[in-house]
Amino acid sequence: MAAQITPSSSSSSSLAFSSEFNVWKPMRCCFFKWVSQVCPRIRPSNHFRIKSSNGHPLNAFLTRGLLGLGMDGSPLAKGINPEEQEEFFIDILDKEEALSTLSITVVGASGDLAKKKIFPALFALYYEDCLPKNFIVFGYARTKLTDEELRNIISTTLTCRIDKRENCKDKMEQFLKRCFYHSGEYNSVENFAELDSKLKKKEAGKLSNRLFYLSIPPNIFVDVVRCASMKASSANGWTRVIVEKPFGRDSESSAELTRCLKKYLTEDQIFRIDHYLGKELVENLSVLRFSNLIFEPLWSRNYIRNVQFIFSEDFGTEGRGGYFDNYGIIRDIMQNHLLQILALFAMETPVSLDAEDIRNEKVKVLRSMKPLELEDVIIGQYKGHNKGGRAYPGYTDDSTVPKNSITPTFAAAALFINNARWDGVPFLMKAGKALHRKRCGLENPGQRSEFSSDTFQRNFGTDLDKATNELVLRVQPDEAIYLKINNKVPGLGMRLDRSDLNLLYRARFYDYPWQNKDFLPENAYLTGFNLKSKDNLLSETPYFLPRFSHCMNLRLRYPTEIPDAYERLLLDAIAGERRLFIRSDELDAAWSLFTPLLKELEAKKIAPELYPYGSRGPVGAHYLAAKYNVRWGDLGGEDD
Repeated sequence: MAAQITPSSSSSSSLAFSSEFNVWKPMRCCFFKWVSQVCPRIRPSNHFRIKSSNGHPLNAFLTRGLLGLGMDGSPLAKGINPEEQEEFFIDILDKEEALSTLSITVVGASGDLAKKKIFPALFALYYEDCLPKNFIVFGYARTKLTDEELRNIISTTLTCRIDKRENCKDKMEQFLKRCFYHSGEYNSVENFAELDSKLKKKEAGKLSNRLFYLSIPPNIFVDVVRCASMKASSANGWTRVIVEKPFGRDSESSAELTRCLKKYLTEDQIFRIDHYLGKELVENLSVLRFSNLIFEPLWSRNYIRNVQFIFSEDFGTEGRGGYFDNYGIIRDIMQNHLLQILALFAMETPVSLDAEDIRNEKVKVLRSMKPLELEDVIIGQYKGHNKGGRAYPGYTDDSTVPKNSITPTFAAAALFINNARWDGVPFLMKAGKALHRKRCGLENPGQRSEFSSDTFQRNFGTDLDKATNELVLRVQPDEAIYLKINNKVPGLGMRLDRSDLNLLYRARFYDYPWQNKDFLPENAYLTGFNLKSKDNLLSETPYFLPRFSHCMNLRLRYPTEIPDAYERLLLDAIAGERRLFIRSDELDAAWSLFTPLLKELEAKKIAPELYPYGSRGPVGAHYLAAKYNVRWGDLGGEDD
C-alpha cells in the first residue's frame, strides 16, 4: 500500500527550505517535545515490565509500599543510600514480576489466524525476552484437542525469523511447554468456568493478569465476552480482551456491538485491533512528520495537492468468498485500514504521545470529514481472464460466492477534510483484489515545482510527474520511504530527470559490529550517510574508515528483521498501551463516513464495473482521479 502527497498549485515557490524554516521556527518546540516523548517509550526487551494504563507496574501500590518505596521510586524506609536506589528499584521490580503471572487465552485457537499469526507472534516475543517470566498460553476452541496435539499444530508455524541463534530449538521447546488447551463451547458458562480452574492451577496463587484474544467470527464476540467475564476474569489483576475486526457492518451494528461488549467490559478493557496500525511504516509515519522539520511546515493544503492511499492484492478471494461477500472491499479494507492511516497522516500535532491524546486528534480528523457520496466513489468486481496461457477465475466463479453477487472487490473514493489545514485537498483511496500487483502504501504528490518566473517550465512541459515532488511510504511489500525529486542530468545541456531520495528498509537496516579496525579494507571511504566499499558502490556492507582509529565498534542502528505487526500490538496490549488500538468514538466516527454510502449502494443494487483479473482495475477509477486533476501514483515508473 502506498500513499502519495501532491502540492497545491497555489504555492508560489517550491522548495525554498531555508526561508521556510525561518518562518516556521516555533515548530522546533514541537519537534523537541515529540522526540523527548519517543525515548521513554523504548524499553529494553530483557527488562520488560507489565504496566497498568497509568504507567505504573500493576501491583506497584502493594509491593512498593511493602518494600519501602514511594510511587516515584524514592525510598520511604531509612537506611537506603541514594546511590543504591537504582539497584534497589530493579530488585523490587524483579520481586513484583515474581509475584505475578500473565495468562494469554487465544479463543478460536484452531483457526488460521491463531495458527499463522497469533501463536508465532507470541513465540517471537518470548524469543526476544519481551514476555514476563511467569506466563502461560491457553488455546480455547470447540475442536477436541489435547495439550500435546495443540503443541504439534503450533510447532509447524513457529520460526526463529529474527536471527539464526543456536538456542532456537531450545526456545521453541520451552515456549511449547507453556502452551495448553481447553475445549469448550463459545457460549458455555460451564466450559469457561473449567478454563478458569485450569488457569488458577497454573497461576499458583500469584497475582493474575489475563489477556483474551478473540480470534473468532464477530457474531460470537458477545457470547465469549459474557462467559469469560462471568467465570474466567482475573480476581486480583487486570483482564483485557483483544477484539478482531470487523467491528460491525455499519454504524448501527457497530454501536450495538459496542453496547453489548460494554455490558461486561469497560472501554479500557477493550482493545480493538487493526493490525495495519502495528506495521513498521505506519508507526514511522508520525515520527517522519513530527520529528523532521523539513516536512512539518509543508504538511498542509498550501503545499500538498492530493494524498493517495493505495492497497492492491494480486490474488482473489480463493475460497474465502463466503466471508468476503458479506462485507466487500469497502468494509474489509477502506473503512478500517486505509482510514486509520489517513487519520494518522492528517491529524494535528498531539499534546503528547499518550494514547488518549493521539486518539483525540484522530477523532477530530474523522469528525471533520464529509460523508462519502456516490458521485465520488467507483466500485468494481474482477472477472475471469486468460493471461500467459493460464485461466484466472472471476469473483463469481468462486464456489463460496453466490453467482449473482454484486459485492465489490474494488473501490476508489475521494474524501475531503473540512478544516483549515486540509480544506480542498482530495484524499484518494483505492483498494482492490486480483489486481496487477501486490502493494500497500501512501503516496503524497507534494510540492509542485512551480518556481517564480517559471524558470524550468519549458523543461517540464506537461509532464505531471516532473512537475510534482512525491513522498511515498510503501507499507508492503519491501518497506520503504522515498521522496521523488527533480535533478539535472550530468552533461553540457540542461536536461532534467527524476530521482529518488530513499530509505529502503531491506537495504538499510543492518547490524554489523566491527571490533578491530585492522580487518577493514584500506580503500573504505565515507559516502553520504553510509560507510561503503569503494570497489562496490552498490553494496550496503558497512566498512570502517581507517583514519577513525578511535572508533573500535561500528554498528548500524537497526535490526535485520522488521517485527510482525501482531507482535507489536500484542506487546502493547499486555503493557496496557492503547495508542495503536481503536476507541469506540473513533469507530463511530469512521462508520459515519461510510454507512450512508453503503446503504445507498445496497438499496439501489448498483452493479460494480467489471475488470479483468490481473489488470489495474476498472477504468472508472482513472476518471475519478482525473476529475480532481490527479493521476494515480501506481501508474508508470519503477513502482509500476
